[in-house]
Formats: sequence, structure tokens, C-alpha cells
Amino acid sequence: MEPHNSILSAAAAQQKMHRMALELAENIAPSTRSLILIGIRNNGVVIAHKIAALLAPYVQCSITILEASLDKEMPSTITYSAPAHFTGAHIVLVDDVSNSGKTLLYAIKPLLDFYPVSIQTLVLVERMYRLYPVKPDYVGLSISTSLQDHIRVLVDGAEIEGVCVESKA
Repeated sequence: MEPHNSILSAAAAQQKMHRMALELAENIAPSTRSLILIGIRNNGVVIAHKIAALLAPYVQCSITILEASLDKEMPSTITYSAPAHFTGAHIVLVDDVSNSGKTLLYAIKPLLDFYPVSIQTLVLVERMYRLYPVKPDYVGLSISTSLQDHIRVLVDGAEIEGVCVESKA
């Protein structure tokens, strides 16, 4: 791979996440009792924790964070970090990058066995190559790149260090 090009610094990524948290707070009904953020492993979990921390001062409801694990290439089985009661909850699926919509679509599938009030999606970066009928509700940055490019969210522990594009030329 060639050297990567930064498209979001750590500060810019933080600013995007803060804006998405504010949008989410505005869209949650005041009567909401339960909000479940489901971070798609690995980077989606880090982003879910950041969004929860940014969201907490603006909402009165309880916020639960779960981790969803799935094989992004063949997502036949999805496991959660803890059992949860999705019925009656507002759910937000959180991932780092949306490429085709496949991961988000398969992550939504098991939630349909319950009766949540709403299911929404949040991604830090959305690419414009949607192959599945899922459009993220909250997007930090929309970017159109070539199919050979790879968007990578740089994470160090619990911190988002930035986002870069790596070319596979």
C-alpha cells in the first residue's frame, strides 16, 4: 500500500462526533427512557463510547452501550457483548466506515426479532458505494473515493486519532 493521506485529524473527528451527538439528542423524543448504542466491533465500539459521553449532557434517558461482533465479509452470525432488551428502546447502530451498507444491514437483521421504538445508524465516514438499501442517519463525513481506496479510522486505545485514505494501487 502507498502512504496514507489524512482526511480527518483527531480534533476534526471529535468535532464531527460532537455534531452527530447533538443531532441525535435533537431527534430523541423527550419521553425516551432507553437508548441503546450498539458499536460494531472494533472501531464502532470506540465511537459508540465517544458518542455516549458527548450525548449524556443533552439527554435525560439511560444510555446503554453494547458491542456487536460479526464477520464483515460473511455476516451470518451476530453476537452482542451482553443480553439486552431491545423492545421499547431506541437503538443506534454505530460503525466507523460505511462502504456498501452490508455490515449495517446485517447488524439490523437480528434486531427485527424485537420491537424497538426506532433503529437508526451512525457512521463516522460514509463512502458513496451503497450496494445495500441502508443509508446512515448520522454521518460525520461523506466522501467519494475510488474503489481501490481504503478508508481507515485510526484508533489508539479508546481515542480516535484521525481518518486516512490508503490507496491500493
